[in-house]
Amino acid sequence: MGGVFGIVTSGNCAKPLFYGTDYHSHLGTENAGLAVLGAEGFSNTIHSISQAQFKSRFVDDYRKTGGWAGIGAIDDQSPQPLIIRSKFGTYALAATGLITNKNDLTARLLREGASFNEMADGGVNSVELVAKLINRGENIVEGIVRMQQAIEGSICLLLMTGEGIYAARDRYGRFPLVVGREARTDGASPGYAAATESSSFPNLGFEQVRSLGPGEIIRLDRKGIWEEQPAGEEKHICTFLWIYTGYPASVYEGINVENARERCGQAMARNDDVEADLVAGVPDSGVGHAIGYARESGLPFRRPLVKYTPGYGRSYTPPSQDIRDLVATMKLNAVQDVIRGNRMVICEDSIVRGTQLKNYTIRKLWDNGAKEIHIRPACPPLMFPCIYASSTRSVSELAAHRAIRDLEGGKEKTPQEYLDHRSKRYQNMVEWIRRDLDVTSLKYLHIEAMVDAVGLPEEQLCLYCWRGR
Repeated sequence: MGGVFGIVTSGNCAKPLFYGTDYHSHLGTENAGLAVLGAEGFSNTIHSISQAQFKSRFVDDYRKTGGWAGIGAIDDQSPQPLIIRSKFGTYALAATGLITNKNDLTARLLREGASFNEMADGGVNSVELVAKLINRGENIVEGIVRMQQAIEGSICLLLMTGEGIYAARDRYGRFPLVVGREARTDGASPGYAAATESSSFPNLGFEQVRSLGPGEIIRLDRKGIWEEQPAGEEKHICTFLWIYTGYPASVYEGINVENARERCGQAMARNDDVEADLVAGVPDSGVGHAIGYARESGLPFRRPLVKYTPGYGRSYTPPSQDIRDLVATMKLNAVQDVIRGNRMVICEDSIVRGTQLKNYTIRKLWDNGAKEIHIRPACPPLMFPCIYASSTRSVSELAAHRAIRDLEGGKEKTPQEYLDHRSKRYQNMVEWIRRDLDVTSLKYLHIEAMVDAVGLPEEQLCLYCWRGR
């Protein structure tokens, strides 16, 4: 997971760059960085944010920074942005996503005589690999196109040169990249920005102009927005953006995240007949789903679990299980007076591994006197690890596959029936997960209802996590 933010302005870019990048903190917990272009050339700062929030790590750097253009990134995989010296001149590069054929591409470039300076987690930094691939082009735009064609996976990037900032969305538009323009009333030339999350714009005085299309490349400078490569026709945007990953105030493909989550909750309630005393969402992303469920069902929405927001981020994003467990333990506080004696519908965005939900959420509810716990995830069981982002990392981690292995006597192959919510095998899998979680009932939103709730045609959505294709 990760997010990028870039800006060009007639004034000093430091403040909007700092806060615009910070508005992507929900997308990563490991690395962050800023790169600025000013009178003295390029400069960059990279810090680990695994033990501190972005603002506290970068506030001193931001106060000493000055320039007319800058890019920032928050990412779990690669320290960035990097400053690259190339045949095109010097540029700064930020790139988020996942390159699934990274090792093959690295080996090929090494055989051809390339060398790599930047390392990440014991391997080549993916951002440097992206730069090496871009540098093989005749110009920057052709290089970006060739890079996108060479990789398997998905990369969105911002590339800052003396001309401005090139913004490129991944080839099939699996992840968002949006463009904003500064709203000014003083007659000064407006600034322009590109970002993963549109929610980073309003509080900085920017309004969203448009989204980039699949594979589209534009260039931002102090005079405007220039198209360098038109968008492709084929689009497969990540459905999980609306279910979990995205920020509630963001808009992707014209569809607001919070509204989509409420529609998911309404769809869950329409297909449910459970008797309960209240509806709640697992904070934060489950809350929108729960509001929709409550509105449709007529049950009261309450908060038996509250998040200690200032100190703890998402328990899904950290790369190691021990950190995920620590965050899951500490971030939620139980409200015993709301829990005790009540039958509860608990809306969750998804069940990935299931261990945190079981050990740190459900256990807190039982320990504080819940009478019944009915879990309602807003998407189908996750069946395949994502090959386009660094979210789910292996089949063995997934709760659904633990169930299938047990039900199939240890076999790794997944019979097709487990993907069909109407089949007996699917029902047996859900029952296995229910017993493992130790809850009163478990009912997932099926894939057709999820697609309807998002509101895009199915062929424009990436559903790989659920269908494996």
